[in-house]
Amino acid sequence: MSGHSKWATTKRHKWAVDAKRSNKFTKHAKLIAVAARNGGDPESNSALRLAVDKARLDNMPNANIERAIKKGTGELKEGNEIQELYYEAYGPGGAALYIQVLTDNKNRTASEIREILKEFEGTLAESGAVSFLFEKKAIFFILLGQVKDKDALELSLIDLGVSDIETTESELMIAGDYTLFGTIKDFLEKLQYQIKSSEIRFVPKASLEVNEKQATILQQLVEALDANDDVNDVFINVNL
Repeated sequence: MSGHSKWATTKRHKWAVDAKRSNKFTKHAKLIAVAARNGGDPESNSALRLAVDKARLDNMPNANIERAIKKGTGELKEGNEIQELYYEAYGPGGAALYIQVLTDNKNRTASEIREILKEFEGTLAESGAVSFLFEKKAIFFILLGQVKDKDALELSLIDLGVSDIETTESELMIAGDYTLFGTIKDFLEKLQYQIKSSEIRFVPKASLEVNEKQATILQQLVEALDANDDVNDVFINVNL
């Protein structure tokens, strides 16, 4: 079972799941705090800018956002430091999973991740075992209907350093190295394109095919991991 494109599931995933959770503000706060360690100004810190934009889409109060930024920059001393960690794992059919966590207790989180993997036929892998199968990308979706000259837009995006452009019936998907997030966003906004969604995420270099049963278990595994309070995102090289 496989999709036609490694970008097939890029749109769905993280924030759609978070929007259903009662603890969504807590997760946003963790992500903002971690991003703010590299600078508290969203205009010069693309990771923070993205984290803040996502939080605002979920109607997170500005006071909460500012508090999270201050915690990240060290202006506000509160609780244990949040660590950003990645766990590498294998799932049914040899699927590779790259799991991003934001935690204040890595021992607790490691134990919980291990138990979830065990329940759904997965195992932890050694560091470096699967990370090389993914690339960190800045990804944007815009509505195709607002693009008057698609060829000219694509040429301009390529000049910016964009590496992948794909078209669906209604959308244009734009992807480049994650360091280009701010550059691409500013370019699209300058041309007054409405950005439907944007994110920085790890994308598989190639998609793995699994059978229907394995895909079902993998879907359950990803959902169980997503439901964990410390898991921020799950990247997988299978189109589910």
